[in-house]
Amino acid sequence: MNTHLLFMKGFNMIEKFKPECRLVGQDGNIFVLLGIATRTLKEHNMRQEADELSQKVLTQAQSYDEALALIMEYVDVC
Repeated sequence: MNTHLLFMKGFNMIEKFKPECRLVGQDGNIFVLLGIATRTLKEHNMRQEADELSQKVLTQAQSYDEALALIMEYVDVC
């Protein structure tokens, strides 16, 4: 099931597509999970989002949980 997020921007709703990504049961190393998530985004022609995600995880995440939360903003984890 493909997930869409709705964002408020001013008074307009913006819908953001999140492709399904199989992370459950994978190696829990955050770099492995990031690789799977970015590959999934690229497979859905979302290269810019994949680049944004990588940049955010590598520069902004201060913990494993923060990195995982960022990944979950871009893909629907299943």
